Amino acid sequence: MRFLRLRRSDGRPLTPCEAGAHVDVLGPTGITRQYSLCGPPDDTGSYLIAVKREEASRGGSAALHDQVGAGDELTISEPRNVFRIEPAADGHVLIAAGIGITPLLSMAYQLRRDGARFRLHYFATSREKAAFVSLLESPEFAADVEFHFGVDRNAQHEVLAQALADADSTTHVYTCGPKEFMQGVVEAAARALPEDNVHVEHFQPLEPTAAAGDAFEVELDTGEVFHVPPGRSIVEVLAEDGIEVDTSCREGICGTCVLTVLDGVPDHRDNCLTRKEKEAGDQIATCVSRARTARLVLEL
Repeated sequence: MRFLRLRRSDGRPLTPCEAGAHVDVLGPTGITRQYSLCGPPDDTGSYLIAVKREEASRGGSAALHDQVGAGDELTISEPRNVFRIEPAADGHVLIAAGIGITPLLSMAYQLRRDGARFRLHYFATSREKAAFVSLLESPEFAADVEFHFGVDRNAQHEVLAQALADADSTTHVYTCGPKEFMQGVVEAAARALPEDNVHVEHFQPLEPTAAAGDAFEVELDTGEVFHVPPGRSIVEVLAEDGIEVDTSCREGICGTCVLTVLDGVPDHRDNCLTRKEKEAGDQIATCVSRARTARLVLEL
């Protein structure tokens, strides 16, 4: 794990962010990756990110480990957030595994600052491989944190059940970590909580988000109409005609490319919109989602 503290090169304050927010980081190899901000949300002097070296790195995490040093410049986006704290909740349970601690640490900072009731459960294969242990054991957080080191995967469901034993309809649960782990948290929480009370942060799509599917048309609020064939995404088709939609992950997890739907029914294939947002049908992640109707009308 490598920690990078980012400051503006001109010394000006950074944009304030919400707990759970992330930024896009353009690395020295030209690869952009998303990283959660794990420092106090009200710190406008610097952003802190944690970069885990991925074994199958295609140059993103490896470059930030090997090619970036103090004083080097990186290009980052403004903070974006699709993983927010529910302000109406009476209690909060934060459940992290491995590198998934990063967005939940920022939530812990905010909840502690706000005097809110919360409990943070942190799963890791060992103490040595866990991040921020010393900080989480400090007087600032120790009373609200419980570590679970070396818990066998088959035993995790029992530990999760215990962690959620006191949860009720006013409790909200937030989880981040490997896909299988988060699915276990969702299943454990479903026994006691409404679906809307469980919030998941995705670093990778939960299921394939390829643009396969029937052809459809996209009409923009400018009146222009475009044909989206099977195997092509909305953003790809628009880009071919010189219309750029901001994108980042292109996997439906960061929310950068979300546009407003004025008419038609989206076929949601993303992991960034909430269930309620998908049911409302007035937004679409244009990098992966398609249409259930012959035409979608979008606001550019």
